[in-house]
Amino acid sequence: MPAPRKYDAETQERAVRMYRDRIAEHGGSKTAARRHVGELLDIAPATLRNWIEAADRAGTPTVLMSGEAVDADEVRRLRKENAELRRANEILKTASAFFAAAEVDRRLR
Repeated sequence: MPAPRKYDAETQERAVRMYRDRIAEHGGSKTAARRHVGELLDIAPATLRNWIEAADRAGTPTVLMSGEAVDADEVRRLRKENAELRRANEILKTASAFFAAAEVDRRLR
């Protein structure tokens, strides 16, 4: 008789989602991502690996808060686009501050 399940399906899905988010945001090794998520949720990295492999075999799509299923590739693409837009915003903020300072300096002369 197998041991009773210690974690419910919702916890397993959340852990897999956190692992995938960690990989998408920070890159790095899969082992480090499993270790990080495992420490946060107090779950053994080997257990997480089993859940991740099972989700990959099942082809489980990423599920958003609204309940809409989304392809993992689309999520990855959107995150990359979001990062590029954030970088562009930082550049624009810096340029805006630079030109505003130049305008103030010009008026003082």
